[in-house]
Amino acid sequence: MRALVQYGLRPGEVELRDIPVPEVTEDSVLLKVDAVGICGSDIHQVHGTQSWEVCVPVVLGHEFTGTIERVGPNVVGFRPGQRVVSETAAVICGRCTPCRTGHYNLCPHRQGFGYGIDGAMAEYVRVPARCLHAIPQDSDAVAMALTEPACVAYQAVVQSARVRAGDSVLVLGPGQIGLLSAMLCKLQGAQPVVVMGTERDEHRLRKAEELGVDAALRVDQADLRELASGIGDGLGFHLVVDASGASASFVTAMEAVRPLGEIVKVGWGPQPLAASLDPLVRKAVTVRGSFSHTYETWEQVIRLIASGRLPTRQLVGFVGGLDSWRTGFDLMGSGQVVKSVLLPNGEAS
Repeated sequence: MRALVQYGLRPGEVELRDIPVPEVTEDSVLLKVDAVGICGSDIHQVHGTQSWEVCVPVVLGHEFTGTIERVGPNVVGFRPGQRVVSETAAVICGRCTPCRTGHYNLCPHRQGFGYGIDGAMAEYVRVPARCLHAIPQDSDAVAMALTEPACVAYQAVVQSARVRAGDSVLVLGPGQIGLLSAMLCKLQGAQPVVVMGTERDEHRLRKAEELGVDAALRVDQADLRELASGIGDGLGFHLVVDASGASASFVTAMEAVRPLGEIVKVGWGPQPLAASLDPLVRKAVTVRGSFSHTYETWEQVIRLIASGRLPTRQLVGFVGGLDSWRTGFDLMGSGQVVKSVLLPNGEAS
């Protein structure tokens, strides 16, 4: 089968290869991949700029949906021909406290598809049955390929931050996680929802406007004090979602949040933070980190996408086969599209 393989850790050490179709193990299924999304982490790995350990050679891709081809002898509840999506915690220990208390996303032994074990930028992928969630048979595969990033956003703003109707929300970073966070905040009844980005994010900010946010602004063209003072009682935002890939955005979050407000940080930023944290103390702000997702989040998000209430397809600006992977990566990496999706087996249903 054809697969997009990262074979080394230097920039550009990624190529299409012919590799064997995975064998099904006792507790796994073989999935024919219908659609797989390109994530910012995939782009980092292609450019060799990731800050996490990658076990090369490895097939890229962790945001995917597919149709079950074969099931292992111990698998129950799933059958060939069934359409599914998959969680990303491909390997967990099952014994640590996080695993035993339902927070397996935080297992210290966790390994994910696309960096720890082979992912889904291939015609087939082997998936542990415990990672699977059934989806409607008539689902749009391209929309469903965004279930994973939507779950990241849902975990951040609903499970971790628990945004309420009437809350004012500022989202920093109009990438896929930031825009999905804004969409979910609107679904929760937040008002207003403001998205901010940089000059490089012009296309994504326009997409935010199309998605119905109350304002989409460039950081270099907005007066943050004036913006915060114009929200409600003028004390700032109830919630700031830091979905940026730059550590410096946390300074903006501290400036924009109201006293007793909340900051949820979901974006990775490896740079040191050369700033005082005194505003957090002075305002008695709650700061939460949010990583990955768990079973309940997946079930909720699947219903939202399948019902059309969370229109993930609207974020997709490029769809193509494995042969066009470079185009999908380049368009997304340059900010010309919010999301690229690959179809390893041709047209998705």
